Amino acid sequence: MDITFLGTGTSQGVPVIGCSCAVCRSVDYRDKRLRVSVHLQVQGKSIIIDSGPDFRQQALREQIDHLDALVFTHEHKDHTGGLDDIRAYNFRQQQDMPVHAEPRVLDQLRREYSYIFAEHKYPGVPQVEVHPIISDDSSFWVEGVEFQPIRALHYKLPVLGFRVENFCYVTDANYLSPEALERMRGSEVIVLNALRHEEHISHFTLAEAVAILEDLAPSRAYLTHISHQLGRHREVEAELPSFIRLAYDGLRISL
Repeated sequence: MDITFLGTGTSQGVPVIGCSCAVCRSVDYRDKRLRVSVHLQVQGKSIIIDSGPDFRQQALREQIDHLDALVFTHEHKDHTGGLDDIRAYNFRQQQDMPVHAEPRVLDQLRREYSYIFAEHKYPGVPQVEVHPIISDDSSFWVEGVEFQPIRALHYKLPVLGFRVENFCYVTDANYLSPEALERMRGSEVIVLNALRHEEHISHFTLAEAVAILEDLAPSRAYLTHISHQLGRHREVEAELPSFIRLAYDGLRISL
């Protein structure tokens, strides 16, 4: 399995519009963070988790010329704002795009992208094939690839992370139940969100994320959904345990 981090930033991205802090002024390419998204190449399939407002830019940068399916963690705009750009894959592949999400998330997509789901569609709008994720207890299949859902809370909003083979991906969370943590245990690679140092209402802090990862003890771990408040990449990473790294846009890893 090959994993590419398309974006590793929080909802505002980094740099933040109008901000002149040291992180936003950094010339280190690792401090330039688009909205969070990840690309999986697994069992011959190309699957993306979350398509935020930067999706087009990310797909062009990584030269993703084929996409088999799109999976959503939850309905917030920084995770769904690029849905319209799947049109390019519709045209290229001459087929509808499979979209996997919980029913609540699909309802939100129907409201925000009503033209995609209209009975009488305008020519050229995105074409989707909807696959509801019904249960957070049972695996589901994305183009023949098994996804195990991992239930998390984003403040009071239920969101999903996923385990695919020995890879776990959890973003936009500030609570994982003991059952969810056990589902993650034994993974080779775990990705977890770490917004900043200070406590936040809906995201893990750096210390909270590190404590979870030290308990789960994967071979490798990466932090994502990072804000400019966390600090410069090179300075923060230097203080982390050796098996935990900060993800950055364009980072590619293999299992």
